[in-house]
Amino acid sequence: MKLYYSPGACSLSPHIVANEAGLPLELVKVDLKTHKLDSGEDFFKINPKGYVPALQLDDGSMLTEGPAIVQYLADLKPETGLIPSAGFGRYKVAEWLTFINGEIHKNFGPLFGNASEDVKSDARDKVVKRFNYVNGELSGKQFLTGGTFTVADAYLFVMTTWAHHVKIDLPENLHKFFHAVSQRPAVHKAMAEEGLVKA
Repeated sequence: MKLYYSPGACSLSPHIVANEAGLPLELVKVDLKTHKLDSGEDFFKINPKGYVPALQLDDGSMLTEGPAIVQYLADLKPETGLIPSAGFGRYKVAEWLTFINGEIHKNFGPLFGNASEDVKSDARDKVVKRFNYVNGELSGKQFLTGGTFTVADAYLFVMTTWAHHVKIDLPENLHKFFHAVSQRPAVHKAMAEEGLVKA
């Protein structure tokens, strides 16, 4: 499988999940400013949406959208517990993926672009509000759904790395979560492979 990624972007989430599951990936770096690969190939020809992540399966099929990709990868190795195979627990993970995608990830957009200061301030306030909610949900828990690391935790971790980048302070439980997840070997490996930390 090939994972089209940009260092530190939301594609870090499926990269972490693949490492946690022990799934080999061919990493293909995308320059999101030029939408070109290192080879010069036009990324729009691979993924017309123009953004990462994109996962190309061995049969040539393409899967896009991070929440879909992480569930697919986790289902390839159900024994890892990265997502429950069925039942209410699976829907709780889906609930978290949806919340992170629509309420946290989306609101970071203006903070990375050329938005006005008013728009950035509003986006920052929304991120802080959502982080405070997550902080409460993490009270007494190691991970979002309890004691088991899931694909939702991989996605949330990427959001916490973005918070550091734009200088948003993490509340206590979320800070502990960030520190604990950053120590996981699969997470460190993914970050090192993307050039974000030293190997």
